Amino acid sequence: MACTYTIAVYGTNPKQLPLITAAALDEVDRIDSLMSNYKSESPLSQINRDAGRGPVLVEPELFHFLQRCVRYSQQSEGAFDITVGPLMKAWGFFRGEGRIPWFFERWSVLRKVGYQHLFLDPTQRTVQFARSGMELDLGGIAKGYAVDRVVELLKEQRIERAFVSAGGSTLYGLGAPPDSPGWEVKLQDPLAPHDPKKSAATVVLKNQCLSVSGNYEKFFKVRGVTYSHIMDPRTGRPVENMLSVAVITQTGTDGDALDNAFYVQGIEKGKALLPLYPGLDVFFFLPEGDKAWKMVRLASEKR
Repeated sequence: MACTYTIAVYGTNPKQLPLITAAALDEVDRIDSLMSNYKSESPLSQINRDAGRGPVLVEPELFHFLQRCVRYSQQSEGAFDITVGPLMKAWGFFRGEGRIPWFFERWSVLRKVGYQHLFLDPTQRTVQFARSGMELDLGGIAKGYAVDRVVELLKEQRIERAFVSAGGSTLYGLGAPPDSPGWEVKLQDPLAPHDPKKSAATVVLKNQCLSVSGNYEKFFKVRGVTYSHIMDPRTGRPVENMLSVAVITQTGTDGDALDNAFYVQGIEKGKALLPLYPGLDVFFFLPEGDKAWKMVRLASEKR
């Protein structure tokens, strides 16, 4: 998943805590082995190799996860889409430093992108691609799912206070640390993301997840133009005029899907997603001049 997972845990048994956290990190490794498209032996890589030729039988966990990903695509009108694999390769973001594909190349690749061309058969539990050359990329959501699994395991061990971080872009605050209402997290300044002295806002998490997508995570520049790895699957191009999006949700899986969806859809179209997720909090960071930004916040009603 190309990031470091960190777990901070409070508990009453100091001998058990290292064992619990080790088991949680083992679970992250298991999910990475299941969903990585960088590992040729993973079940996801098998789908990418074979689903263009016929139905591929998929184990229940991965199949149900793919069904969930399709629901996010349907809800966001394709702004979130796990079939972006060919686009990531065309733009050089898969094992590369980035490149601008030619127009006709991009047009050709776009034919291989679209969740509508992904066939999931729940009766047979199989996955099939309608078009050859399609590839799934779970890089935008697997981290959040792994965070959720870690939190579930911690709860099973009766851990009530913990903080889980997946590379700093997906974070879950379980309960609250002692003498505090929750876990305090500073949102990065989108124009100075690596400067610890600068922050854009502060949020407090209690049994909530914070997920962030930013154009500073993976990008390249050509003639002064920045091209980010966050793609609009419908146009085949990196999203422009957005610096970062942060969302607070109930689960890491929701968070990782929705921060991408809001990043692609923008403020106005993104409003349609709010009623579907009660308690959702969204922070948009938009460019305002060369050295400035503005923040717009949206929130859905709580149940």
